[in-house]
Amino acid sequence: MGGTEHLTVERVGATLVLTLNRPEARNALSLPLLVGLYDGWLAADADDAIRSVVLTGAGGTFCAGMDLKSLAGDGMTGEHYRERLREDPDLHWKAMLRHHRPRKPVVAAVEGHCVAGGTEMLQGTDIRVAGQSAVFGLYEVRRGLFPIGGSTVRLPRQIPRTHALEMLLTGRPYSAEEAARIGLIGRVVPDGTALEAALEIAERVNACGPLAVEAVKASVYETAAMPEPDALAAELERGWPVFDTADAKEGARAFAEKREPRFRRA
Repeated sequence: MGGTEHLTVERVGATLVLTLNRPEARNALSLPLLVGLYDGWLAADADDAIRSVVLTGAGGTFCAGMDLKSLAGDGMTGEHYRERLREDPDLHWKAMLRHHRPRKPVVAAVEGHCVAGGTEMLQGTDIRVAGQSAVFGLYEVRRGLFPIGGSTVRLPRQIPRTHALEMLLTGRPYSAEEAARIGLIGRVVPDGTALEAALEIAERVNACGPLAVEAVKASVYETAAMPEPDALAAELERGWPVFDTADAKEGARAFAEKREPRFRRA
């Protein structure tokens, strides 16, 4: 259902699956791919029937980073995509989740290489699953570059500072096992099963009250940098209205009647 020449988009139940589809280039981020990603985030948030998003890559690779030749407009991309970037010079950062946070939970399913811009985009996702042979890393400093996709800000907020700085300052690769140990990803699964595991997680999210899920996600991110008293006050502002919804009443009623709830986003 839609997508661009470098991104496939499909529905699996209430989950929108976005698949980076440039396996011959290890799913490097081209301009068509970035345009498709941004449109995918917007489509997911605009459709109330979609309750979660899974982000993955084709051909046994997640993403090897930016395709600089494509972004430079060397003829590899159509005029339509270059026009989109001219209209919104921030589009690539929104696509990579640097300047955009989807309302719906995003589950990353990683196989193979997830490095440089791939690891940067990963930090914009909410739940992360990886195959046991996956490789992570921020290689930019090894090439005299800066990981400008948000990693110097987000990574130390997501994993212990010492691990963040080692990853940022050495540019070395990390195995899936080590990435899980330091908290960059949440679960390691057998190779070839990351997408299946991510869809299972997404289905569990989909079974929950959508208004509650979206309020919980928003609260986690909104309060992350607040002092605790301010954060607790903000949590109440987000949380109390959820109790007044028809979905909250349906959840309690379903529990009493020993059945699955039928949430209606109301």
